Amino acid sequence: MSVIKCEKNIFVLETKNTHYALCVDGNGYNRHIYWGKKCAPQDYFVQCTGDENSNHTRLDEYKQEMTVFGGTMFRDCDIKAQFSDACREIDLEYVESETKGNTLVITFRDRYYPLAVKLNYETFDDSDIMKRFVTVENTGTEDILFEKLYSAEFNLPSVKPYKFQNTNGAWGGEFVKCETKLQGGYAVWESRKGASNHSNSPYFIASQNADENKGDVYFASLAYSGNFKVCASRDLYGVTRITMGMNEFDFSYTLKAGESFDTPPVYFGYTCSGFGDMTRQMNRFALNNILPKSFAHKSLPVIYNSWEATGFDVNTQHQTKLAQIASKLGVELFVMDDGWFGQRKDDRAGLGDWYVNKEKFPNGLGELISNVNSLGMDFGLWVEPEMVNPDSDLYRNHPDWAYHYKHRTANELRHQLVLNMTRQDVQQYIFETLDKLLTDYNIKYIKWDMNRPFSETGAENLENPKMYSYLHTMAVYNIVDRLKANHPDVAIESCASGGGRCDLGALSHFDQAWTSDNTDGIDRMTIQKGYALLRPVKTMRAWVTDIAGINKPCTLDFRFNVAMQGALSLGGNLLKYSGEDLEICKKYIAIYKEIRDIVQFGDLYRVLDDEQDDVLLNNYVSEDKKESVAFLCARGTRFYKKRIPVTFGGLDENKIYQLNFQGEKYVKSGAFLMNVGIPAHIRGAYYNEIIHIKEICD
Repeated sequence: MSVIKCEKNIFVLETKNTHYALCVDGNGYNRHIYWGKKCAPQDYFVQCTGDENSNHTRLDEYKQEMTVFGGTMFRDCDIKAQFSDACREIDLEYVESETKGNTLVITFRDRYYPLAVKLNYETFDDSDIMKRFVTVENTGTEDILFEKLYSAEFNLPSVKPYKFQNTNGAWGGEFVKCETKLQGGYAVWESRKGASNHSNSPYFIASQNADENKGDVYFASLAYSGNFKVCASRDLYGVTRITMGMNEFDFSYTLKAGESFDTPPVYFGYTCSGFGDMTRQMNRFALNNILPKSFAHKSLPVIYNSWEATGFDVNTQHQTKLAQIASKLGVELFVMDDGWFGQRKDDRAGLGDWYVNKEKFPNGLGELISNVNSLGMDFGLWVEPEMVNPDSDLYRNHPDWAYHYKHRTANELRHQLVLNMTRQDVQQYIFETLDKLLTDYNIKYIKWDMNRPFSETGAENLENPKMYSYLHTMAVYNIVDRLKANHPDVAIESCASGGGRCDLGALSHFDQAWTSDNTDGIDRMTIQKGYALLRPVKTMRAWVTDIAGINKPCTLDFRFNVAMQGALSLGGNLLKYSGEDLEICKKYIAIYKEIRDIVQFGDLYRVLDDEQDDVLLNNYVSEDKKESVAFLCARGTRFYKKRIPVTFGGLDENKIYQLNFQGEKYVKSGAFLMNVGIPAHIRGAYYNEIIHIKEICD
């Protein structure tokens, strides 16, 4: 909402409900003062102390907004650099501050070397979420080599231990929540694979005495898709600090004379109303301030993807048959996946050759796209631009375009190598080939995949090859932005061998994300729960597929119930579906179209948790609270039956609503539905219900 400048260089970032206070003290150090509920701005002050002893100096004790390497500061630092004469310490002095509207910039400079450091903050009128990042400037004539360049440091107010939530997942098991109570030492969450999300997530959630509806929760999410690191620590005196930014693993950045560099931004907030409020805050903020504007407030369509039905064996006739079935079900966007390009018969060849395979499509893609469009659907296409098969025209012509070391054998994970996206010629090739596809054909959607982590990351074109992770990530962002500028009606999905690139950085450029290659209905209950903690629900692509028939069989109705809690998609082999199965698909797609705006743009209330309560109940409520939809499901009830009162979240207690549930019609106040609830008899292996709640207007 605003930035308040008080006496003695004290600054207060004020949102609707919170304060974040910091200052520059009398010695020129940046200092953190407070983060939490609002107080009187004039009451804030900074405590100045002396050294405790030779092992515990005042610098090491200070709570800071940014810690630089050097002097008697022995804890983790945020910025570490080497100057041209090999000095590796930074010694900053305060220069000035500037407040302009909702922004604050505090500038420091090194007392000797030509380095300026700026702390940047921004508040937003419509949210309690804030933004921050760091700018470094080289004001001299010699290079400055940064060994570490984080985006933010946070200090939590209580001296009691905090519980930290993050994810501890893997391919096929992304976003599995884990909890750590940090009583001392360090806890680290990071990525070293080149993308941001398969295992840990680039955020922290720190809480005390919190559940879904109450308790103090502090949270921050790094908007960056490359290697990241989040490090939380708690010292003997109860001070909990968190640092976060680009991972210093295999990283350095050379700042040339006259250049400046902005670190990836961090979005952060506080709530005293539990994890549910945290999720709703970030979801609303992302819709309004992070997602690309072209689709942020547009409903995402129901997709059918033909991969499970056809694999690499694609052609016009077969794809058209699938499209004909999909259109009758109510699908709005038909997507052809892998196999349409180059000599792509399996995953061993053709990757990188983004021209249409003439054997499979002798008339190009135009005939298929025309067929799909005539059925009332848009057409989409799968690509994997950052990768290359050694068995491809691209690699035979440009073997140097892949990351490599001259005297090392490259590991071909999934029979492919990673293209060196830091090269301008590689970037231009990818942009031009995709731009030509989108220009030549009526394509409305691109599924951008990335199916392997980085290895052998030699980049001979770079003076400092350790800059590859950052530059690669920025190249992806840049190409996506250029494509969207030329083709504003094309939506682009971020996919990275499942949910490997779903951070807020990716979602600042991509319109939606592939949540996981694991589409098992039961597993997705857990995966989607973790995804939606600090990511917008709208971006979560959720598929109904046939995978559920392999490991943990569950009904088609159950799979739809789970998938309809995000951006609904279908991916099963429709050619093998029975007439009854097709009618089930048709029914649920029609229901989803009625409620999808509530799901994609509404507020999520997690009422029951399947792992704790045996039953999952997610309640989505429209912003005006006139409508709600609740998804109720249980993967298996024990001891024959489960009779519980079902309550709902987020309704207006003064409104009167109606709903139908288990053969009964109810007309009740919002207060009754939220506090008393309605009786439910939950029984069976794959119990599921979708409850549409509507306000009764006079």
